[in-house]
Amino acid sequence: MVLTKNTQFPSDEELTVQEINVSWPLLLAASAYIGKKCEWPNNEFMLCKQELKDPRKCIQEGKNVTACALKVFQGIKKHCQDDFNHYVKCLEQSSATQELSLCRKTQGKVDACVLKNLNIERPSFGYFCEAKVHNSPRPEPEKPKPKEYPDAVPPIPQGPYPKAKYDNRHPWLY
Repeated sequence: MVLTKNTQFPSDEELTVQEINVSWPLLLAASAYIGKKCEWPNNEFMLCKQELKDPRKCIQEGKNVTACALKVFQGIKKHCQDDFNHYVKCLEQSSATQELSLCRKTQGKVDACVLKNLNIERPSFGYFCEAKVHNSPRPEPEKPKPKEYPDAVPPIPQGPYPKAKYDNRHPWLY
């Protein structure tokens, strides 16, 4: 996106939103629940950015995604904090790359707690790779008209052609 001196930027008040200040292990541990719970607002935000090609017009959708993720973290903190902290600690200490497969027992406890209290079921493997249709309440943007280009080369004339002056230049092809 090219910016000029006439480009209007959003004000600081429009951009102000409560941030989610969490570490990478916490975000990794909660990512499946956030992805499942916040799927619709996230898809709406991504669709807005793709269609309008101007992120300034999608600020409210971005705020909705952040608010949804914040609600998930608040719900986990309120109902499942101990199990979740054990899971995060397991991820941090089990391997240098924070392998999820090494912490399946503690993950199961967190899954049960989140399903019981927040009604968020952990998505199956490959859930986020499945094709889905997103029905947005926003009106569809106008599609740009395709550009019309004149033909660069005039068409070849049709009809009988005059005989070549020297006939065929390759007599060995007979």
